Amino acid sequence: MLGRRFLLAACLLLPGSLYVAPVRAIDPFHFPTGTSGTGELKYVNGLPVLMVEGNPEEIGDAIGTLALAPGRKMASYADELLQHYHVPFLRSSFVSAGGKMVERFPDDYRREFEALVQASQVDRDQAVLGNTLFDLKKLLACSAILVEQGHSTTSTPLLGRNLDYPSLGYAHEYSLVTVYRPTGKHAFVSIGFPGLVGCLSGMNDAGLAVAVLEVFHVRGGHIWFSHTGLPYALCYRRLLEQCTTVAEAKALLESMHRTTITNLVVADRNSVAVFEVSPRQVVVRRPSDGTCVCTNHFCTDELRTRFRHNANRTYDRYQALETVAQLPG
Repeated sequence: MLGRRFLLAACLLLPGSLYVAPVRAIDPFHFPTGTSGTGELKYVNGLPVLMVEGNPEEIGDAIGTLALAPGRKMASYADELLQHYHVPFLRSSFVSAGGKMVERFPDDYRREFEALVQASQVDRDQAVLGNTLFDLKKLLACSAILVEQGHSTTSTPLLGRNLDYPSLGYAHEYSLVTVYRPTGKHAFVSIGFPGLVGCLSGMNDAGLAVAVLEVFHVRGGHIWFSHTGLPYALCYRRLLEQCTTVAEAKALLESMHRTTITNLVVADRNSVAVFEVSPRQVVVRRPSDGTCVCTNHFCTDELRTRFRHNANRTYDRYQALETVAQLPG
């Protein structure tokens, strides 16, 4: 049976590291503590925790004031990624496409976004890029493992994930735990970065947990991107705000107009699953022998490619996790 220490090992002992941040001579960034409106930022066991609540404007204003304004270095992260990958000439195209996506945000998210930009006084185009670039250009390479409740030492489902991304030497310093209490919705916690309206990893007050893993290829005949869809991070935040179970999450996700291909690992109080997601399909993959692992490729017959594209060593990492999952005791 897999316990928490095995789960942690599965997330950390992957072969190699995708991105190595250079050593910095200056002191690392720390968020200043304080309060603003309905928000408060403090440190809990050394981790920065931002607590926000209320309507979209109140939430956006608190995040902009307490997190993005002091952490405005992250506002330029998307631009620096384009420089890192030697494609700054695509910026205007990405801003244009991202701006159209922001216009299609649900009303509550668009209001929060605009309040966040106004309160932080960051460049609006940078905020647009920061909230839409990951749907337009694949950059993240993550790994995850799920354990059914009957196979864990806690007798509860377990979800562990590794978020691998190009830190550019500083982005990791801006990691932030945000506790949201939006009016009329489930409260939830999101682990991400200041200025991101959506959710990459999170859990709500009903015990539903989600984490996204980007996918680089899809089976021929399937589209990989829909320019009229909702950015995936917003889709996955919506699941936390409205759902309590894996089944409810699947039904709601299927009703959304989605942008691109991703994997989503999901757990509730009783079960775990991987959602393999395309703009047109949501295919559920269940555990085998009590565990389910996931990286950056599709595994189901409906969506997997005919040939193995080992982008960012996705198959190597998958095999490493499967090996850990099969360890006795």
